[in-house]
Amino acid sequence: MKRILLAVALAAVFAAASLTACASRQDPNKNKEKNNAQENQPPTQEEEEPVLPQEPQKEQPVKPEEEEEQPQLEEGAESRTSANPTAVTEFSQYTSLDPTKKGWGPGGPVDELNRSQGALAYQELYGKYNADFIGENKKQICLTFDEGYENGFTDDILDVLKEKQVPAVFFVTQPYVETEGELIRRMINEGHIVGNHSVNHPSFPDTPLAQCKEEIQGLHNYVKENFDYEMNLFRFPMGEFNEQDLKLVQDMGYRSVFWSFAYRDWEVDNQPDPSQALTSIVEKAHPGAIYLLHAVSQTNAEILGDFIDSMRAQGYEFISYPDTSL
Repeated sequence: MKRILLAVALAAVFAAASLTACASRQDPNKNKEKNNAQENQPPTQEEEEPVLPQEPQKEQPVKPEEEEEQPQLEEGAESRTSANPTAVTEFSQYTSLDPTKKGWGPGGPVDELNRSQGALAYQELYGKYNADFIGENKKQICLTFDEGYENGFTDDILDVLKEKQVPAVFFVTQPYVETEGELIRRMINEGHIVGNHSVNHPSFPDTPLAQCKEEIQGLHNYVKENFDYEMNLFRFPMGEFNEQDLKLVQDMGYRSVFWSFAYRDWEVDNQPDPSQALTSIVEKAHPGAIYLLHAVSQTNAEILGDFIDSMRAQGYEFISYPDTSL
């Protein structure tokens, strides 16, 4: 019976994600053209359906990396497990694993605790690869933000987090790190976690494994060299992955962090109504929630403080990402 329920939940996830399978790794140039074409197409899903966040691309002027240190709220990365991106040198070991492309976007049925059954099913299926789709069954929330480019709201978000004494994880790409050194330093100095979102934000299942490794290791090395900071959390671009990718990320000493809540917040010219957005994200709260929010969103910056207050009033605790041994 457990296998039947798991199969039903997984079927709901695949239907909600609206993604097709990829039987094998493809030519990277061909995939690049495919990704560019997809990025130019307007989304067709409704807000209440599962969605796959897209990172908008935007050039920004380079900012100096040397900035004054901000007061620390707590110690940052010292106690976290260190990644080892150079550990992987051979890729033949992954050929026995499933290369089928999967896309993650929680939606569909929920259990009696308001938790996505799809997230619970994926957690059971892929948790062995140190992948997190949902946290423990506790009234705890982990806030995560994806950063593809700066839209002027990250400072406001950091101000709210500092005022409310709430930690968060910021998943960044290399172009963001290169242009927003001041914000990266502030994130680190104020006790937040900076996570790896790859160098160029490609679809990993459509990218050769050796190149996937470079996407992770390149950003890891850049942040280490320029900020003396060790990253060990990874978020797949667009939530797209396969079993080979999960194992690669694990072998590089990283945890794969997905999410159990996301909504259509990344379209800067089509922002959700703040009142409606606040109601939605409060109503979708659940034990072990991993929230994915985009820092380019003006709505998120406006409602973040009220969201934190509402959740605390309901007995929820905002936690830093657990330091789970790899």
